[in-house]
Amino acid sequence: MTVAVTGSMAFDTLLKFSGSFTDYILPDQLERLSVSFLVDSMRRQRGGVAGNICYSMALLGERPMLLASVGEDAADYIAALEAMGVDTSGVLFVPDEFTASFVVSTDRGNRQIANFYIGAMGRSAEISFHHFRDRDIRLAVISPNAPDAMVKYVAECKALGIPYVFDPSQQIPLISREDLRAGIEGAHILIVNDYGFEVIKERTGLSGEAIHRMAETVVITRGEDGSTIYTGGEEIHIPPVPLRRFADPTGAGDAYRAGLLTGRRNNLSWLEAGRLGALTAAYALEEHGTQQHRYTAQEFAARYFECFERTEGVEKFFRRLTDESLSVEG
Repeated sequence: MTVAVTGSMAFDTLLKFSGSFTDYILPDQLERLSVSFLVDSMRRQRGGVAGNICYSMALLGERPMLLASVGEDAADYIAALEAMGVDTSGVLFVPDEFTASFVVSTDRGNRQIANFYIGAMGRSAEISFHHFRDRDIRLAVISPNAPDAMVKYVAECKALGIPYVFDPSQQIPLISREDLRAGIEGAHILIVNDYGFEVIKERTGLSGEAIHRMAETVVITRGEDGSTIYTGGEEIHIPPVPLRRFADPTGAGDAYRAGLLTGRRNNLSWLEAGRLGALTAAYALEEHGTQQHRYTAQEFAARYFECFERTEGVEKFFRRLTDESLSVEG
């Protein structure tokens, strides 16, 4: 069974501002807004939602298939993911173009201001699920990407009968009301943060109850308050994992998605899969950057059982993961 992950591939520039954005912005002067922030640190690294999800899934022993478009400057990035076990055969290299770039500034209150240069991502719609009908794709992840590509992938998944995860996130304002509703209707999983869920309701005119009826499962991440999974009439709360240190919030949501999907891919319950996602997110929060966290299977399993109860399904998952890890190391 193949999990195909679509979405952005980007190089991230992460800026850290020790002050508060709110001290610089006057609400009654927004029409003349002109601000500048003297940042304290800057880091450049690999990122993008699809790349981040594939990275953390690979850390958990999965081999997701990446479907994304990149520029000529991404050869080393793609090679690194391939070395981790990610299937990169669905990657489109766009000549004479840069890979998309994400620039985000984070203040002391973890508020963020970001800009995104689309670059090669603008050609994502040239990739089609119809080209991979022989790959036994059993689940597709439609994460933030060029809006036309996201709309196309929803239609293709429905036409091909591929269950999909709809994750519009940052692109919600750029997707039409009709296309948002189409993405939600029949989604295997709709996953957004709590702010994005409110924006979806406003843009579509749908109530929360209506959205829950339209998608099989709705997952809402809530930052420091953990996450909530709505499925089969149940409301499952997943608490956050206590952090060993806090470094940067960027990419934590992508890591959560990777853990959640890995759990479900391995037949864990929603509660167990959500806990797996919470721990994966914690590792991302503890490092600067979206693909800087590392752990062995043994370390991950030990920390999971420090935070959550032992269940038969989770123990079976970790036995397999640990055995495979030791086999590779040997």
